[in-house]
Amino acid sequence: MLAHVTTFALDGLRSRRITVEVDLRRGLPAFTIVGRGDAAVRESRERVQTALINAGFQFPQRRITVNLAPAHLRKVGPGFDLATACGVLVASEQLPASGVERWAVFGELGLGGELRHCRGVLTVAEGARSAGVAGLIVPRECAREAALVDGLAVAGVASLPEVAAILRGERAPELPPPAERRPRGAGAPDLADVRGHSDAIRAITIAAAGAHNILLSGPPGTGKTMLARRAISVLPPLTREEAIAVTQIHSITGRHVGDGLVEQRPFRAPHHTISPAGLVGGGSLPAPGEASLAHHGILFLDELSEFSRPALESLRQPLEDGVVAIVRGQHTVTFPTRFQLVASTNPCPCGHAGEDRCRCNEADIARHRRKLSGPLLDRMDLLVHMPRPKPEALDEEHATSSQAVLATVLAARERQAKRLSGTGLRTNAELTPRLLRQLVRADADAHGALRAAYALGKLSPRGHGRILRVARTIADLEGSARVHAAHVNAALGLRQESVLDGALAA
Repeated sequence: MLAHVTTFALDGLRSRRITVEVDLRRGLPAFTIVGRGDAAVRESRERVQTALINAGFQFPQRRITVNLAPAHLRKVGPGFDLATACGVLVASEQLPASGVERWAVFGELGLGGELRHCRGVLTVAEGARSAGVAGLIVPRECAREAALVDGLAVAGVASLPEVAAILRGERAPELPPPAERRPRGAGAPDLADVRGHSDAIRAITIAAAGAHNILLSGPPGTGKTMLARRAISVLPPLTREEAIAVTQIHSITGRHVGDGLVEQRPFRAPHHTISPAGLVGGGSLPAPGEASLAHHGILFLDELSEFSRPALESLRQPLEDGVVAIVRGQHTVTFPTRFQLVASTNPCPCGHAGEDRCRCNEADIARHRRKLSGPLLDRMDLLVHMPRPKPEALDEEHATSSQAVLATVLAARERQAKRLSGTGLRTNAELTPRLLRQLVRADADAHGALRAAYALGKLSPRGHGRILRVARTIADLEGSARVHAAHVNAALGLRQESVLDGALAA
């Protein structure tokens, strides 16, 4: 007898419908799986056979052939276990064929017949809805994640007998319980911990309001990392659309285990020894990198000059396009990379450039500068120098809190949302050149100040646009409908060439 069961295979951030065909014939007992599966798929023969027997079912002593169609698509992971087991049960007439016509199934089997969590359940659920499947059976711990997809019936089960009962119509599928909201921890980082850096906090506020990239430079121990790690506390909450996108990426990589939506914006801080593939994605089986894991959040690169140049250069295209395309053979996988880059660097290898105690020679400084290419620095909207704070500033009793800054950021984001309504964009940093000309609304004096700066050779054409975007954000923070010369000058001051010269040339 021939049985057909529907499941799905992960292909980047998409899922492809897979038909598991199971054929039973007379002959010497054998169990063969074909259809371009990886080692985990081939090993499912032992898991399926043992799980069926331990769960109380009969394993047919026939020649069993399982085909995962379409055969040209590579299948990866143990998520095909449940579909294979259901196909064997239907082909051996232990389950009715009508039971698998309505349901798609996805999950890994344990040797006792229990179902285990699999990566990418949210992507599988979206694929099931797009394919017109009425319902999806998944492991119980993944049910809340799958239920995020509207218009799809989801059944969370714990074992093979429960799956069989649903397919026979003996029990109604259980609706997953609602996700529990997790309150923000009392020990969450707060800007109030930062002392003596009012200018840098202002720059972080502007960066958060417009989703701009920012580079912090200064001697070691001045609070660059401390401030950068608190930047996430002044970003607005994720919208539902953004949360689903973040959840999907983290689910595929196994960092989110079936617990509803990811509610906090991601903050990724990879070590400086990371490879280009680890930073932007790659591998023999293309997987998201840190740039995609930071989607709709912050990618923090501490000690920027210590990262390898190939790794840093690999960020240039994702920073501009908001996506990265990984090509392996003739197959292309695209991952989103709409993140905010926050970076910090010391001005020289010892960190004390410009001071008497600096012992770096010209070769050391030149080598330090070569790590940070001009094209990468040109993509940084704000360049902020953080000198050692004065002694009295460290004893301040009242400091700016994240809650106060967040209120101003939310107000600025609301103004941006109204202005960008209908464009599909959310922040000033995403403005295209055409929308920049149409929506910024800069007056004649502002354009004059920008032209004067460009004429001095301090800005590239890309930098010209980035200054205008930052000026628009500063105007939003002040509640101004138009961009004035003061806003442009403030943006120029936060991108001053002297910061780079002092930080990197010493």
